[in-house]
Amino acid sequence: MPTIRRLAAIFAADVAGYSRLIGTDEQGTLSRLKVIRAELIDPSIAAHNGRIVKTTGDGLLAEFGSSVDALRCAHETQASLRERNAGLAADSRIELRIGIHQGDIVVEDGDIFGDGVNIAARLEGLADPGGICVSARVQEDAAGKLDLAFRDLGEQQLKNITRPVRAFAVGAERHLSRSDKPANSVPLISLVVLPFTNLSLDPEQEYFADAITDDLTTDLSRVTDSFVIARSTAFAYKGKGVDVRQVARELGVRYVLEGSLRRMGDRIQVNVQLIDGLTGSHVWADRFATDHCDLAESQSHITARLAGTLYIELVRDIGRRIEQEHVADPHPRDLVMRARALWIETSPSDTEARVGIIELLERALILDPGSVDARVLIAHILVADIADGLSSAVELDEARAEPLISEALELNPNHSEARRVMGHLRRVQGRWAESRVELETAIALDPNDSTAIRQLGLTLLLQGKPEVAIPHFERTIRLEMRKRYMFNGYANLGRCQLFLDRIDESVESFRRARMLAPGIWYVHLELAAALGLRGDIEEAKSEIAEALKIKHEANSIARWRAIAVTQGFGHPQFQALREKTSYAGLRGAGFPDE
Repeated sequence: MPTIRRLAAIFAADVAGYSRLIGTDEQGTLSRLKVIRAELIDPSIAAHNGRIVKTTGDGLLAEFGSSVDALRCAHETQASLRERNAGLAADSRIELRIGIHQGDIVVEDGDIFGDGVNIAARLEGLADPGGICVSARVQEDAAGKLDLAFRDLGEQQLKNITRPVRAFAVGAERHLSRSDKPANSVPLISLVVLPFTNLSLDPEQEYFADAITDDLTTDLSRVTDSFVIARSTAFAYKGKGVDVRQVARELGVRYVLEGSLRRMGDRIQVNVQLIDGLTGSHVWADRFATDHCDLAESQSHITARLAGTLYIELVRDIGRRIEQEHVADPHPRDLVMRARALWIETSPSDTEARVGIIELLERALILDPGSVDARVLIAHILVADIADGLSSAVELDEARAEPLISEALELNPNHSEARRVMGHLRRVQGRWAESRVELETAIALDPNDSTAIRQLGLTLLLQGKPEVAIPHFERTIRLEMRKRYMFNGYANLGRCQLFLDRIDESVESFRRARMLAPGIWYVHLELAAALGLRGDIEEAKSEIAEALKIKHEANSIARWRAIAVTQGFGHPQFQALREKTSYAGLRGAGFPDE
């Protein structure tokens, strides 16, 4: 048969997470896929004048004479699959990725070859599970003919394709109202933790690397709106050289985490990298060491630090993606995730940014009145403003935060962040015993929440128990990667040390807090108090001057005490400790009582 060249629309499809589905239920997956092919896919291709060229275990290649026909077929197929999957759990759905390109093909013995085929296959790899990705040629042909929304993904450098290809993700019909749209059931955070590699000379350390992988998988699976591949499936890749993009495709996830451990005596070095499984690019990487000789303690420390930091980096990356997509009608979850990403980056003194974040969250609540996360984050920002002395209307902010967090806990009593924010609010209100209960509950629900650990330490400190509070602040400092919160760990550690008459240590802790957050007024006053007690009067006066530049109304001990009460620092035992130390040090530096 002679070789034929012709222009065609190439349709490439495969099953997202096929290996995972087969690993979980091989016979059931194959049977369901056979039914889907017979009832949905094959009839749709035929109805739109297409021809199936070949099939593989999890994939299919077809050609159409028209890119409009190919795209209409793809859209109808995905819509039918969404309906079929509606009643199934997220991890048991059969979802297709589809890529379409129009280009020149070579036909030999019924098969098709050429760059056009390769581009369609690469575009299919860019599509989300349940999604469609097309080239600019297909988008141009369909514009004005099909009522579909296209999201520009920009120029893509596809594997083994010399020139960049502009790609578009295909959305739902533009004319659908929100109430008619299918629910956005795909988790925002989807990842696999590949087995950590043991780089130690001692093969017996293999179990330690496996334990870190297990614990990290478990901890990340607790994150709201996440889908984490089970340990049993991830361990199928143990000891193999893998292509992370291929792994992501096979498992149906967006992110892949790789790591290694090397033990040298009592020192364990950890290397970790988070990779975008769609593009193959690095989202984040870190290297750190722990010196614990107790392996159980090392395991807990490594897992806790990685889990907390990974969540932050995932939120940042997803927030960036949501911002870049400029979706005109975003899902409420996207608004909450974007607000969370902005909050991570916002400095405590940036009032304008905080207002913008709350507006995003209020918009999310209008679209989804049942959103627990939107309520919790609004309340968190309001309470943080009160506690940091940044609120211009303390009573109004408190009155607004209280019902939001109460409603969130009614909707989800086991929401760890909601428990933590309630604990923070109760402390601000001077209800210290209730605060402690809420924060201990939050930590029981999420043992790696460094903010809850810090908040519990502060509640204990305010109850006049600095020696009991110290371990909480030390753990916060070890776990926390964000400067805006790490400074708080050092500031509170400095207070404990000052109250316990460890003045030199206190000065050092306050200096570290000042270095991490130079714009926080009370850190300057705390440092001035410690310096005053140590006899460094001139330096203490300099710190007082810096504090007053930032918050001029805190110009006496009486005013500072009054501000502290509004922030929940009015416990009699705490004030008694402060009278003997902080206030005495400030008086020694010439700071007035009234």
